[in-house]
Amino acid sequence: MTAPITIAILVYDGVQILDVSGPAAVFAAANDACPQPVYQVHILSATGGAVRSSSAMDILSEAMTQVPPATVDLLLIAGGDEAALLKLAHDSDVSRWLAQACASAARFGSICTGALLLAALGLVKGKRVTTHWSACRFLADSFPEVEVDGAALYVEDGKVWTSAGVTTGIDMCLAIVERDLGTAAANRIAERLVLYARRPGYQSQFSPLLHAQQRADAPFSALIDWMAAHLGEPLNVPQLASRMAMSERSFYRRFTESIGETPARFAETLRLDRARDLLMSKASLKEVAGQVGFGSAARLSKAFERRFGVTPQLFRETQRMQRVAASAPSGSLTD
Repeated sequence: MTAPITIAILVYDGVQILDVSGPAAVFAAANDACPQPVYQVHILSATGGAVRSSSAMDILSEAMTQVPPATVDLLLIAGGDEAALLKLAHDSDVSRWLAQACASAARFGSICTGALLLAALGLVKGKRVTTHWSACRFLADSFPEVEVDGAALYVEDGKVWTSAGVTTGIDMCLAIVERDLGTAAANRIAERLVLYARRPGYQSQFSPLLHAQQRADAPFSALIDWMAAHLGEPLNVPQLASRMAMSERSFYRRFTESIGETPARFAETLRLDRARDLLMSKASLKEVAGQVGFGSAARLSKAFERRFGVTPQLFRETQRMQRVAASAPSGSLTD
């Protein structure tokens, strides 16, 4: 019987509870989906006992001293109160334990603002990391030796994994499970957790759909949801104006003012964003083009290259090579 992969998640007063429960739920679901437990999760704090989260709910934790740092395979620092995180950096016992665990672990990283503690302890010098968009500027200004990617949902740089925060911690941990157990297992876990979709790390923290939902005036909020769910259908001005019971001229003007893009540009934005995700699957370029409403592989390629500067084929191959390179040194941790 293969020994379970030991995971430690660091918590503290003021921690964001979803940054703890989300990743823990992913690893628990992986255990449920396998014949035998694959992961052993420890929720750790400096002294153990009850830790008060930012949501006024307590989390029961073990003292860090109860888990030898050399036994940890994956260490994650949960996000939360920034002042509390930086205060931990001055706790000699905590900083010593974390440094030892990060040195010996196969992987380590953070969810959300947990990256601040890693940076404060000098554990991610020269590494590319991400954090919650609201903390990116502070992280970059305070620790110039760290390369901050303020757009990605999560980033893998060597054995360092960091995520943007809250739900993106789930995305990152699903990617870790996929590395360990394969794509099929990760998809089963996503289904078990009733996730709408699995999101790759390169996807922006600011999805075009979310950005539009935040900007949209009341008449258009339902329309943009409908558009995202019907990418394979015609999304031209006559069709959309008719759906809104507006004249084409009035619809075009009001939509552009509300969303910040013309209807045609916004429809293309949604289609290309979805195409990037589908290109990570085994679907052919023709199939991807059909699903997102471009009609032909040639039309998809032209729009994709114009918007992103690379062809869909090169984008797909680059992502595949990055995944292969990332997994090559150590392979599956369950081997």
